[in-house]
Amino acid sequence: MKRNSKLSLALHTLGHLAIDQDEPRTSATIARHNDTNDVVVRRVLGLLRKAGLVVSEKGHAGGWKLARPAEEITLADIYLALGERFMRQDIKGEENPATCLIERAVREEVEGALNEAEQVLVEKLRATDLSKIANQANT
Repeated sequence: MKRNSKLSLALHTLGHLAIDQDEPRTSATIARHNDTNDVVVRRVLGLLRKAGLVVSEKGHAGGWKLARPAEEITLADIYLALGERFMRQDIKGEENPATCLIERAVREEVEGALNEAEQVLVEKLRATDLSKIANQANT
């Protein structure tokens, strides 16, 4: 998985939050740990907050924490909350219209295959919760 994807940042961060669920982490701390910018962290965690996976507390002792126990958050929850699909062709849109019938047919077939593959991915991710990740890190 590429290090700079939203999913990579989210999984890494939430894995750490799952290890010590009572300890909030600031955006700055998370950013340093992921070798990125605070703004990137806030954007990604903002998406997860919208999905009810994390909460943020302001103030001196504030920071980001899991919104519910790690056992109740699956990797699929995180993946789906980000809206960043791995298996997606980036070819649709007005700037890249399919004008050839063969191209349209190929796109349709490939898109169908990618949708099926993504369903399998989500089901596999649904089988793992954050507590499993935290437990693997502690062994």
